[in-house]
Amino acid sequence: MIVLDTQAWLWWMHDPSRLSRKAKAAVERAEKSGGIRVSVISVWEVAVKTQSGKLALPMELDEWYQRALAYPELIVEPLCAADAIESTRLPGTFHKDPADRIIMALSRRHGAALVTSDALIRAYPHVETVW
Repeated sequence: MIVLDTQAWLWWMHDPSRLSRKAKAAVERAEKSGGIRVSVISVWEVAVKTQSGKLALPMELDEWYQRALAYPELIVEPLCAADAIESTRLPGTFHKDPADRIIMALSRRHGAALVTSDALIRAYPHVETVW
């Protein structure tokens, strides 16, 4: 199982060539064997960026989301209290972006690698990352 951050999820859906070789291989393995998790906070990030004009999707947001759900082995994880609490208790020092913190808490809860191109997350020693 793996967890995709928001950017990795968008690239996987729309331009997989932007994923690193390791990230693409991890996604392909997860499609076959253990599943891919995406936090509902990523859905929120996509919606916010779409509404603000910072992200252009190839279709309306509702249709995009329904198509996203059709990808093999994809599970959109609801925000749970455990992840919300854990996001405030991440060990060590990390920036305050609540979406990143919730995604990291989800990854830690599942003991799953987090696929991310974000250098700040990749430098954080308390979550396994793939890139």
